[in-house]
Order: sequence, then C-alpha cells, then structure tokens
Amino acid sequence: MRIKLVKRPPLPLWKRALLPVWAILLAFLISGIFIALTGTNVLEAFWLIITGSLGSRFAFLETLIKMTPMCLTGLAVTIAFRAKFWNIGAEGQLYMGAMAAAWIGIIPLSSSPFIQIPVIIMAGFVAGGLLAIFPAWLKVKFKVDDVVTTLMLNYVVIFLMRALLDTVWRDPISGWPHSPSILPAAIFPRLLPPGRLHIGFLIALGAAVLCFILLKYTGLGYRLRAVGYNPQASRYGGINVKRTLLATAFISGGLAGLAGVGEVCGMQFYLIDGISSGYGYYGVAIAMLANLQPLGVILASFFFAVIFTGSQTMSRYTVVPVYISDIMQGLTLITMLMVLLLNRYKIKISRK
Repeated sequence: MRIKLVKRPPLPLWKRALLPVWAILLAFLISGIFIALTGTNVLEAFWLIITGSLGSRFAFLETLIKMTPMCLTGLAVTIAFRAKFWNIGAEGQLYMGAMAAAWIGIIPLSSSPFIQIPVIIMAGFVAGGLLAIFPAWLKVKFKVDDVVTTLMLNYVVIFLMRALLDTVWRDPISGWPHSPSILPAAIFPRLLPPGRLHIGFLIALGAAVLCFILLKYTGLGYRLRAVGYNPQASRYGGINVKRTLLATAFISGGLAGLAGVGEVCGMQFYLIDGISSGYGYYGVAIAMLANLQPLGVILASFFFAVIFTGSQTMSRYTVVPVYISDIMQGLTLITMLMVLLLNRYKIKISRK
C-alpha cells in the first residue's frame, strides 16, 4: 500500500475562510482532553475562559490590551512571511522599539503630546526596522539562514537591554532595574477611561488596514508578493529582489517595534525586563492562523488574547494551570498547519 499527497484544485473562497475555524475547533477538542485529565468539567473550563476575557467591561478591555501587541507582531510576521523572509525575531524587534521609546520618552522634546508621541512612534518603528534589516542583508548578501539570525538576535537584544537596566538605567534610589519614567507628554492617551486601553490599540488596527492596502494596491506590495511566490521569476521580470527583501524586513521589524512602543508608553511608562510576555513568538502563530492575511490578523490576535486572558480566570477557579493557554495556542498553530496542508493536497492511498 502506498500513501502519497496529490495536489488538489484551489478551494472556493468561503471554504478557505472556514479553515481557521476548523483549526480552532480541533485545537479546542484536543485541549479538552488535557483539561479532562485534571478532573475538571471541560465545558465549565471553556466557559470560564470566555467569561474571564469577555464577561465584563474590565475583562473585555484587558483582552483588547493584550490583543494590541499581538496584532502588531502578527502583522510583522505576516509581511515578512509573504516575501519568504522568515522573521522569527519579532521579539527582539519589539524590545528594540521599547528601548527607543524609553530613551526618547525621557527627552523633553516638547510639552505637547502631539509632538512627543509621533517622534517616539517613528523612533520605535525605525529601531525595530533597522534590527530586522541586518539579518535580511545577511540573507541577500551571503545567503545566511534568516531563521537562525533573526532568532539569535532576540537574545542579543534582550541581553543588551538587561545590561542597560543593570547599569546606566538602574534606579539610583531603589536599585530596581528599570529605566527612568517617561515624561507625561510621552504617555499614550486612554481611549475609555478609567480603563487602561490606550491609543496603541487604534495604531494596531490602523496598521492592519495599511498592511492590507500595501499588499493589495501598491507597487511595493506587488513586488513583495511576487518575490514570495517565486524569487527567480521576479528577478527575470525586472524586480530588484534584494531591495524588496530589505524593504520588507524594515517594515516587518518596524511593526514589531511599534508593539514595544505601546508597552512602554501605554502600559508601563518605563522599560523593565520582561515587558513582553512572548508577544513576538505569538506573532508567528497568529500570522499562520490568519493565513498571512493582514485583516485576518485582527481576528487571530483577538482569539489569542481571549485565550491568554481567560485562562488566568480559569486557573483561579479550577485546578487547571494557566499554562493551558500555551498548549491551546500551540495546538492551534499545529492544527492550522495541518489544515493548510490538506487545503493544498489530498491524501491518496493506492496499492502497489
């Protein structure tokens, strides 16, 4: 008996739109098995996740807060992967944006937030973009594996940040390793006070729309998609593949840098170690769940934020550990990859 994969015709659009739904349902089914092993009622556990993330105004706003950096890192990975630049360094690029925000945020450029905040946003975008350009340059110049370089740069940036926090940015009075507090003009305004939701949420939604327009209606987006489909054909067609990859890397890293800006200027108001809860790595799973579609990243990041926030409530009322959220998110990524594979190929079993 021989088992092989045979390429199938493209599915209709409505069936492709249902692929993430099937992936999520399958991930929930498998996660329910692990929850049941703890002796907890599975339906009750899932209900606690929903109510803990969406059951009140406070819970809903906290879910949107968690969604904001996830959406930006998901967009960063989406843009990069569409051009086959395998950017696994969104976590480090997030920290670069956070460091830029913490640095510019203590410089009194203006007493008006309409000047200080845009400068900080641009600085964070550029800082994250420049970090992503380096592994892209190594890829186009020396054919260095971008998965390895982007991943390793995460640790370089994190240890650099820790060195700054333990030396020049350490609080001289308390000795606590965090940067000086940013100026009032650098703090992101609140959207729905007294909640903590800030304008970074609108920046994330706007970035998703701009990424959709970029990919769909601009020349750069066309070149980016063409390079992702076939670099050799793009080169023969007159597209500068190297320049396109560098531009893609800069945009991708800049989006991740904006996530770091939001965490400093919207949440903490200074830089601390561990300001990210692994948002850069969540971005990979979010981008895959969204099938590398910018508008789909909004829904995928909201789903991940619901799981992230709701699992904390579930762990307080049951014996299920909070780490079940990591299991569910990992399973969602795996099931989405399986669904995408079966979308393109069908399994054919034949006898020899």
